[in-house]
Amino acid sequence: MANNALAQKVELEFQKRFGKEPLLIFSPGRINLIGEHTDYNNGFVFPAAIDKGIVCAIQKNNKDSCEVYAIDKNRSETFLLDHLKPVTNNWWLNYVLGVVSGVQEKSKLTENFDIVFAGDLPSGAGLSSSAALENSIVFGLNELFDLKLSKKEMIAISQKAEHDFVEVKCGIMDQFASMFGVQDSALLLDCKTLASKTYQVKFNQYKLLLINTNVKHSLADSAYNDRRNVCESVAAKLGVTSLREVAISDLQSIEKDLSEADFQKALYVLEENRRVLAAAESLEKNDLKRFGELLFASHNGLQQQYNVSCAELDFLVSCAKESAAVIGARMMGGGFGGCTINLLKATEIEQFKKEVEEAYIKKFYKPCSFYTVTLGKGVFRVN
Repeated sequence: MANNALAQKVELEFQKRFGKEPLLIFSPGRINLIGEHTDYNNGFVFPAAIDKGIVCAIQKNNKDSCEVYAIDKNRSETFLLDHLKPVTNNWWLNYVLGVVSGVQEKSKLTENFDIVFAGDLPSGAGLSSSAALENSIVFGLNELFDLKLSKKEMIAISQKAEHDFVEVKCGIMDQFASMFGVQDSALLLDCKTLASKTYQVKFNQYKLLLINTNVKHSLADSAYNDRRNVCESVAAKLGVTSLREVAISDLQSIEKDLSEADFQKALYVLEENRRVLAAAESLEKNDLKRFGELLFASHNGLQQQYNVSCAELDFLVSCAKESAAVIGARMMGGGFGGCTINLLKATEIEQFKKEVEEAYIKKFYKPCSFYTVTLGKGVFRVN
């Protein structure tokens, strides 16, 4: 397991601080092959769990409060089970508090506990460190107290934590991919029904390379919730609950009632749903050329229609388009920074990295970062 060293570090820290043997949970981050900003529109997405994530150590204590220690932040916080409210000065704590609050609503916890966690996901890279943290906490509590929550109940608690305590109205994709991921596979997920189909991913002579702009984005940024509000407003004008119920012809019927910007945002969502289904079909047929074309088309929609890209992301995708080694690339995640996902010849990765690194520094006077990822399995107990 790629995360043995991480698990060992977290376990040792827990033993040192609390003098007990903890339960250890590994909760992966995720990539999304295609299907961005479609999840909160009840649409289709195509994510996969990865081999990087968060390890959480958890155990009951005999104290009158709970304690959580974030190794990467070197911060410890205490909280009371009967006083769980969002805090204003500590964003990561809200993920923890939100999940504990959601568990309390389902199954009243009567004993306090301690948590230590750390991760190897780069922050702000769009790899869903927040969903990985949420899932690690809810899965750990489920194991520790034998709550018998189903995985679908657990991801609902994780999502609600983000909505209520972090005030990001995220869809369900990140939590689902992190919880249900399958080794060497991607999940075609219908966010309306939560039905999913597993596709074993065989990229043959190609590999996935993530390039981090090192531009930090925050999904709590108003722009994310603004996009969601636009989509809900357009759906309401058509008398439906989400854009999933809408055909392009329906959208065109109210085009005159919308601003051009709002029309394009809604149109992007409808077109992206089509691209996701086409991408799954192309993988099934092993048509990687078509798959790559869909990645480039997805980025174009995110850049030109949904307006969630940035200069750094666009530059990296332009570099990918100009390279004979790359067959597809796009921005990934909420936008305004984070990573691009690139599908390119495995034998050309080092040369491509070298070229991009030089060009990026020359253009933006700062470095970008590179990660190769392996598709892994969903949340599991390590020990």
